[in-house]
Amino acid sequence: MQTLDQFSTYDLRLNPIAEKVLAGERLSAEEGLLLYRTRDVLAVGWLANLVRERLHGDKTFFNVNRHINHTNVCVAACRLCAFGRKKGEPNGYTMELEEAWTTAASGYSEAVTEFHIVGGLHPDLSLEYYLDLLRGLKERFPKVHIKAFTMVEVSFLARRAKLTIEQTLIKLREAGLDSLPGGGAEIFASDVRSIICDHKIDGNEWIDTARIAHKLGFRSNATMLYGHIENDEHRIDHMMRLRTLQDETGGFQTFIPLAFHPENTPLSHLPVTTGLTDLRQVAVSRLFLDNFAHIKAYWQMLTPKIAQIALRFGADDLDGTVIEEKIYHDAGATTPQGMTRRELCRLITEAGRVPVERDTLYRAVERNEESFTVAV
Repeated sequence: MQTLDQFSTYDLRLNPIAEKVLAGERLSAEEGLLLYRTRDVLAVGWLANLVRERLHGDKTFFNVNRHINHTNVCVAACRLCAFGRKKGEPNGYTMELEEAWTTAASGYSEAVTEFHIVGGLHPDLSLEYYLDLLRGLKERFPKVHIKAFTMVEVSFLARRAKLTIEQTLIKLREAGLDSLPGGGAEIFASDVRSIICDHKIDGNEWIDTARIAHKLGFRSNATMLYGHIENDEHRIDHMMRLRTLQDETGGFQTFIPLAFHPENTPLSHLPVTTGLTDLRQVAVSRLFLDNFAHIKAYWQMLTPKIAQIALRFGADDLDGTVIEEKIYHDAGATTPQGMTRRELCRLITEAGRVPVERDTLYRAVERNEESFTVAV
């Protein structure tokens, strides 16, 4: 058992926080801010690793998944985005249903357990397109879990179809939707959101949509985009709202801090995050979000090397094989667009952790060549 005697820091203000962490007590917003502002990042990482190992030991989770971005045509004009295109602009695309199904099949050689589907807010695609997309995937790949459509997309589809959020989610579930990703949250604070993504639903609407999804039985993830114009108070406010909703619904599975990539966006004048900032954010997330089971180090945005180190700063999940990712690579990400199962296992093992392949719901996957079974 870890004790306070093993905790060492040159910032004595962290000692009361360490006592609370060791006792399993919840941190306040003020304590969260101190974790951002102390210079002793290693001490913050030590505490986050303590919590991580208390929850998961040396296990590090990953999955074999396939990203499908069915369209980049979007009515929004978010300053944080390099992916979206207005209707009729060069390089805009929208997959026909057959093309989307073929794209899904092209990454199926490693027995994919999850399709991760997000896209732009297309002005012309009807709800029926999305329902047919789901039905076609379920018909062709009945064993694959479909994690699709952010809270922003669900809200947009509901408005266009003149349905409630609940009615829309029920229709999507009947067509094959299994769970929801955590994107579109960005930063909830209205003063930041009005600058970086003013065409999206606001933070309260995102939370309300997630609440409805959870109460219908859907599990989802949650994200936070950091490293742009937000400050420490905005980050703590964002995580506080997520923590409060998690207390209410218990529907969040994983928190994913996403480092902002400014290249090719209207915010390209901003610097990219440093490795120290990325590791601190992972650690603060693990310490502050005490009711989230998992913290993900999304290797696509952090780079595999930083993601490896993050496994000692509170993260217990690296995401998955991905196969092809468009959104962050359009914004300048230089990481590979996919990684094999073997490569992920090597990253985890060399970080001194034990790789555990999971499905979307964090059940262990037992693999036999190109087939798999899920532990119940």
